[in-house]
Amino acid sequence: MILYVHDVMDKAHLQAVMDKVQADPQAFEDGRKTTGWHAKTVKDNEQIKSGAADAITAMIAKTLLAHPVFKAAAIPKSFVKILVSRYRPGMSYGTHVDDALMGGVRTDLSFTLFLKEPSDYDGGALIIEGNEGDTEVKLPAGSLVLYPTTSLHRVDPVTRGERLAIVGWIRSYVRSHEDREMLFDLENTIAALREAKADRAIMDRLFKVRTNLIRKWADD
Repeated sequence: MILYVHDVMDKAHLQAVMDKVQADPQAFEDGRKTTGWHAKTVKDNEQIKSGAADAITAMIAKTLLAHPVFKAAAIPKSFVKILVSRYRPGMSYGTHVDDALMGGVRTDLSFTLFLKEPSDYDGGALIIEGNEGDTEVKLPAGSLVLYPTTSLHRVDPVTRGERLAIVGWIRSYVRSHEDREMLFDLENTIAALREAKADRAIMDRLFKVRTNLIRKWADD
């Protein structure tokens, strides 16, 4: 499942993050320092150095954990890694799959949170490959795409402007993509029925199913 989560951050929150990102231009370094040997050969971008990005990544983690759609879709146990990435003209990231383990922790989901509007730069789309074809993603600032870390993907070359984004990897309580998708559908159904003020007995049964499926599938 590829999920688009719009308006993760409002304008004030987005500006606060951008102020921190742009506070120290010297904080960016070669992005190849944080990738495995296989992806290193196709990676050409920049990332804020570890330490300098801590305040930013902490803000992002707090924001995402407070977002109901993100939480329902990811069922996050932990953020394995969060990075601030920058692509300037000529930079790209060729086709690759993200590491299964980062620091000894399994990665289940990847996300890209866009910090600049699509009109601010040309190129730079995230391309997620699938058996049914490629999915091109270039979202408004403050919006996010969440997708399985098992996917081959790439970032097309930037030809104008600057692409800034937050990228991250999540370990979910629920390992299976299919199980997470079923739980997400169930969560949305419960939310719709709650909004419609459905009968309490119906809601009780649905909560029982949801709770016991999580109990069955959760990897704690």
